[in-house]
Amino acid sequence: MGLLSRLRDRRARRGVPALEIDSPGLAVVVEAFDVAEADSAALARSPRWRPDEPAVLRHHLELPSDQVERARELLAPDGWELRHDGRWHALRVQRLDALHCAQERARMASLAQRLGGDWIGWDALQVTRG
Repeated sequence: MGLLSRLRDRRARRGVPALEIDSPGLAVVVEAFDVAEADSAALARSPRWRPDEPAVLRHHLELPSDQVERARELLAPDGWELRHDGRWHALRVQRLDALHCAQERARMASLAQRLGGDWIGWDALQVTRG
């Protein structure tokens, strides 16, 4: 059982619904679209991000149409979902920290480049309160 599955099970046992990519009430809590800015700085400047709660990490990508299925195949084994909303997005629920954001940024940039596309940036969404 993976870490994400254990986290979902633990939250479900406490009566807190597990976060899903399509959970109602999601709002952007941190954005990182400046390639020169460290992911740790993006997280640190966000007053709305709650580091103790999972978030939907969303990478914004430009992908050639003939490479979309290949991207989907490469991302799916690690729990990423690829969606199109005017631009391609790779989405996954996870806890955010600077190290994992940086690792995933590098992975997404490499993937996009290999497939002839471009990595634009990332943002993260959490359920709003109140």
